[in-house]
Amino acid sequence: METVENNLWTLFEAVAEAVPDRDAIVWRQRRSSYRTVHDRARRLAAVLTIHGLGVRADRSDLSAWEAGQDLVGLYLLNGPEFLEANLGGYAARTAPFNVNYRYVADELAYLLDDAGAAAVVYHARFAPVLAEVLPRLRRTPLLLQVADESGEALLPDALDYEQALAQADPGIVPDRHSPDDLYVLYTGGTTGMPKGTLWRQADIWMSALGGDLLGADLDVEAMAAAAAAGPEQRTLPNAPFMHGAAQWVALRALLTGGTVVVNGIVDRLDPVDVWQTIGRERVGATLFVGEAFARPLIAELERGTYDTSSLALIAVGGAVTSPETKTRVLAQIPQVLIADLAGSSETGSALSQLSTAGSKPEAGVFAPNPDVAVLDVDLSRRLEPGEDSIGWFAKAGRIPLGYLGDQAKTERTFPTVDGRRWSVPGDRARLRQDGMVELLGRDSVTINSGGEKIFAEEVEAAILTHPAVLDAIVVGRPSERWGQEVVAVVQITGDVAASDDDIINAASARIARYKLPKAVVRVPLVIRSPAGKADYSWARRVALDDVASQTPIS
Repeated sequence: METVENNLWTLFEAVAEAVPDRDAIVWRQRRSSYRTVHDRARRLAAVLTIHGLGVRADRSDLSAWEAGQDLVGLYLLNGPEFLEANLGGYAARTAPFNVNYRYVADELAYLLDDAGAAAVVYHARFAPVLAEVLPRLRRTPLLLQVADESGEALLPDALDYEQALAQADPGIVPDRHSPDDLYVLYTGGTTGMPKGTLWRQADIWMSALGGDLLGADLDVEAMAAAAAAGPEQRTLPNAPFMHGAAQWVALRALLTGGTVVVNGIVDRLDPVDVWQTIGRERVGATLFVGEAFARPLIAELERGTYDTSSLALIAVGGAVTSPETKTRVLAQIPQVLIADLAGSSETGSALSQLSTAGSKPEAGVFAPNPDVAVLDVDLSRRLEPGEDSIGWFAKAGRIPLGYLGDQAKTERTFPTVDGRRWSVPGDRARLRQDGMVELLGRDSVTINSGGEKIFAEEVEAAILTHPAVLDAIVVGRPSERWGQEVVAVVQITGDVAASDDDIINAASARIARYKLPKAVVRVPLVIRSPAGKADYSWARRVALDDVASQTPIS
């Protein structure tokens, strides 16, 4: 079988020409056909091109951590413009990248400088923070401001997004695109500084955007024909496009002829809006990001009356979702298939596990495929079933080139073991006796207490089994006795009373005593990223601030 190397813009253009009148993006009252999105993406590409942005160097002349294309920051809430700018950036042979819209000025300045951003497409509401940052940047980017409800005035020298598109010539687009063109995804930075992960477009297509399902031997014409012949799949990504999981879900839909349905309320998770949108638009697939999304969504579904009859698939990724929560979901939507997806910016979609009504859902346990392994702690060999050892989760095959501008971290994260190049993003994993891979969590948030390694995500899952706990993040803090002690930072629901001992005792049914929290710190709201990922830096500060007043649990 001959492997076909694909470029994302070339794929989208072929699909758009095959299904021009099909809905591509639906948001509130706005419906954008593939013809419309294709035209608007080409117009944005023309704007970038006439401002001199595009390819600077051939991929073959670059190191793995170097980008030979201009980078375009997408500083946007969810909406049609985010996806148009993504596609238009690919059309111009630039490299769009995600910008976390919650960043304060210092964080935003770091990110834009790290990327060497040549352009920024941003919602008007973010103009004040961007204006504060611009004088500090080494490079002055082209600015494209998308109007919104904020009423913020256009920044000096910025282009109004709609006016720029209206005046652009959609014919001014590079006519040759390469499988080596970059896809760039910045890591979240919740456990360290964000890093730009550099992918060849041909590789991210196969690893996360749909190529793995369609097959490696289909050319552009065959994929466009398949999109035209297939049913219209309607997908609600739910989480912010600025994070990988939702962005991948959205791009996968657009590259395979599906329809992306965007939440009406885009600056927060609103469960009522989500379920109403699913019913109104007959959504067939959606995304939950861990307990932070699943719990409030299923609680609202249990309270209200909503039409979920169209829903066939719920993808769960980005954070752990407990078996109890999956069981609640299946009780409310018995026809749905829950697909647990494990992956990261550095691996793409690497593992999956399916749950259906009547099954016994698990959390964090997956059947490996040939490109997935657990490497030993020294990164010297691949562990084999029967060893029942803890090592490093790793993926080979279609993986990133490296981290933008960081040779040392590229070489650490993408080592060669047993003659294969692997992506080792820092997740601990156990290869069980039965050959299944059990993901334990990021090593960067592992707690060393009394000489034992304790995985924060495992403890979080145990704490969340108590019905009073709405959300929890587990961290370590310094302890004279233990070196580090386990602390649970929890948000309690108002519906169920529970003491700290009650919460600890519930967790003790799931994990060994040495893993149990030595302290429980209650907060009004657990802070997570907009995509539901735990903010461990914030939780550590909370645990440290509380140390003087918190009575340790023996």
